[in-house]
Amino acid sequence: MKNYDVAVCGGGFAGISAALAASREGKKVILFEKEYMLGGLGTAGLITIYLPLCDGLGKQVTFGIAEELLKLSITYGAEDLYPENWLENIGTRTENDKRYLVQYNAQLFAILAEKLLRENGVDILYGSYVIDVDTENDRITKLYVANKSGKTAYYANSVVDATGDCDIAKFANIPTETFKQGNVLAAWYYYSNQNGYLLEKVGVSDIPDEEKTGDEEKPLINRRFSGLDGKELSEMVCLSHQTTLNHWLKKREKDKNAVISTLATIPQIRMTRKIVGEYELSHKELHTYFEDSIGMVSNWKTRGPVYEVPFRTLYNKKVKNLIVAGRCTSVNETLWDVMRVIPCCAVTGQAAGTAAAMTDDFSSLDITLLQQKLQDNGVVLHEKDLKK
Repeated sequence: MKNYDVAVCGGGFAGISAALAASREGKKVILFEKEYMLGGLGTAGLITIYLPLCDGLGKQVTFGIAEELLKLSITYGAEDLYPENWLENIGTRTENDKRYLVQYNAQLFAILAEKLLRENGVDILYGSYVIDVDTENDRITKLYVANKSGKTAYYANSVVDATGDCDIAKFANIPTETFKQGNVLAAWYYYSNQNGYLLEKVGVSDIPDEEKTGDEEKPLINRRFSGLDGKELSEMVCLSHQTTLNHWLKKREKDKNAVISTLATIPQIRMTRKIVGEYELSHKELHTYFEDSIGMVSNWKTRGPVYEVPFRTLYNKKVKNLIVAGRCTSVNETLWDVMRVIPCCAVTGQAAGTAAAMTDDFSSLDITLLQQKLQDNGVVLHEKDLKK
């Protein structure tokens, strides 16, 4: 059995942020990632749009590692969307101007993120994922990890579930909820032609049923996917590949130079399972002050809303040394569609990793000490503290 201070399960943007934050606190950190590149949907899934760090009305609301990773993603230039008004102070930042978001290259980001984590002392174990846990006295005592070497037991003082599917919480028998609406088929891919290397966004980015007006783009097929069944996921990937081929063949009728460049190597599933935390944040709680806020996020779909994220949405006291980050935090279904995106994953990841470096009992953590560490590392906690 191998021992670590902090084990981070999942290497998407939430896991990257958590591992980076914990390692910067001087802890021995291991990150388990089942693919062979970091970034999750944001790289292997080709969802390469780093959504806004601002409220859309001229105020930046998301800071810290979330902003650090945005800048890292365009180290060698942006692919398309580039906010010169935010990064170079060219122009204004009103409700009519560009929001603080970018489109980046997936492969470059994966390499740069790996380099950043290794420079900070994080052990990365690719092709590896947790298949079960042991619990005793309200704690995870062992993580069972499967990879090419077989099954290995790991011990960590604290565990961060950044799997995106809340797998570790499920293994530990913490209450969870699944996404009732289900995921639509998506088939995003890259192609190249005489105009360069271009992202083709095939398949709607679905919205919660209660927000629909009837004018939305229709899904590619009349089927939904839970994202939690192996056979179903394989069927989804096959359908996605066929959709990509059909879309490209039609494109090629008009553009003989169009060539498929990159396929997603993981299913483009957005929401699956989330924790039932000590607090459930609602989409109605915009502009709400929370004493235990660990940072803020905006609504990528519309300008104006700002949400403070309570620390209580990241854990359930049933298992003391487990904390979640990313798209499996405790929010209602409508807000889930906001909290699943990259900046929100980075905000919760930084908080989870910092907390994991401080304690192995999240229910008894001194929140003011956590908040001070986050503030020391550039995070703004409350909307009232934003610059006017």
